[in-house]
Amino acid sequence: MVESTETEDGITLMDLFRIVRKHILWGIIAFVAVFAAVCAYTFLVPPKYSATAQVFATYSDSSAQDNNISNFSTASTYISNQIQSYPTLATTEAVLKPVIDDLGLDTTVANLAGQITATNPTNTAFVNITAETGDAKQASDIANSVAESLSNVVEKSLHTSGKESPVKLSVVQRAVEPVTPSSPKVALYLAVGLVAGLILGVFVTLIRDLMATRVEESRDLQDIINAPIMGRIPTDESLQEGKPLIVSNPSGRITEEFRRIRTNLSFTSKVEGSDARMIVISSVEPSEGKTTVSVNVAAALAENGAKVLLIDADLRHPSVADHIGLEGGAGLTHVLSDQAAVKDAVQRYWKPNLHILPAGPKPLNASMLLNSKTMSKLLDTALHTYDYVIVDTAPMVVANDAAVFGAKSNGIVLVSGRDVTMKRDLKEIAVQLDNLNVPVMGFVFNFAKERKVSANGNYYYYYDEGGKKSRKKSKHKS
Repeated sequence: MVESTETEDGITLMDLFRIVRKHILWGIIAFVAVFAAVCAYTFLVPPKYSATAQVFATYSDSSAQDNNISNFSTASTYISNQIQSYPTLATTEAVLKPVIDDLGLDTTVANLAGQITATNPTNTAFVNITAETGDAKQASDIANSVAESLSNVVEKSLHTSGKESPVKLSVVQRAVEPVTPSSPKVALYLAVGLVAGLILGVFVTLIRDLMATRVEESRDLQDIINAPIMGRIPTDESLQEGKPLIVSNPSGRITEEFRRIRTNLSFTSKVEGSDARMIVISSVEPSEGKTTVSVNVAAALAENGAKVLLIDADLRHPSVADHIGLEGGAGLTHVLSDQAAVKDAVQRYWKPNLHILPAGPKPLNASMLLNSKTMSKLLDTALHTYDYVIVDTAPMVVANDAAVFGAKSNGIVLVSGRDVTMKRDLKEIAVQLDNLNVPVMGFVFNFAKERKVSANGNYYYYYDEGGKKSRKKSKHKS
């Protein structure tokens, strides 16, 4: 059965690393953008300087002799109640207007209040007044002037009948001119930019992966259908030539990958009741290279001495004969419509043990012919004549012929093209195959990126994840 490896357990750490590596370019772009923006702000924003003056509240004994505060039990209670409002008082017009007049500032009370921060540390009688401006000396002058103005307002302006407040504010620490800017904090901002850039970079790779609609690496296939990767075929112009690579370039590096696929196929089960293996090759979408894979795998099997029959069962878009330069006028269509015998339509190619049955002309009733008793009888005869029967079928989004043939064998081999296979279509195909109890024997990942090349060019891996050295070549789409 087709088993989907998608789970609801969430993403693992290894999955995260894989996703980041797959979309590393997007992550780098996001990181650079964030970090560059933070650096620009850090080094271009005008510096600001902060200066702090500190006042201390005391209780006047002479005021304590009056009965005006008889409702307060102790002086400390009175101070603690009053001092909590002084930070707000420090930013009012009563305090700041005298500061503007005294220092001759060209600003408004509201603007000056935005430059002032007043706090009362918990459980203390202190009020800290901080001024932040773009001029170091002006910051200290404003902080000191506000401290003095606040003290004056508290002592002389908060009570009626001309009486002074029992609370006295004394400036115990005058603000000094700062030497270094308080803002921007370069080290802190750069650290924040670094962390934010990394987080956003990872987030962008996750979003990019979620938004990716096409298969970009072999793991994407296995995330949907639990089947092995039988081989990875890179993009190469030599695959467009009129002969299989086994014939035209038997010692080539891509040829070895087809031999790898041959080896993997040799471990598949034989069709019940015969000594032959039936390999049904299809794809999800058109132009994923299934025919290219079919003819090269057939040649690789024949090279090893096996008797091989390659049937072009893609009657809707015949291409095997054209791909290897055979006469395709007569073929499977004539056999299934009783216009020709099998022996008259089968052609020998390259070796005596490699036979090709072209599709022939396009019929109007392809599905009916492929599901006919004649087709079943043809396959039964072939399975008792050959060691391998390879069936090149239509893409599964076009027709379900592959599923029909797969039910007669032990499953199908899906050729998937990088940046061609739609994930949505593959998921739908997985459900269909699961309902029909037709397994996917394995994937051939086509148009894969080359991951590593040796110095002498004689040995390398084909890989689909994070290739640094790749040449832009035309894709083998048939």
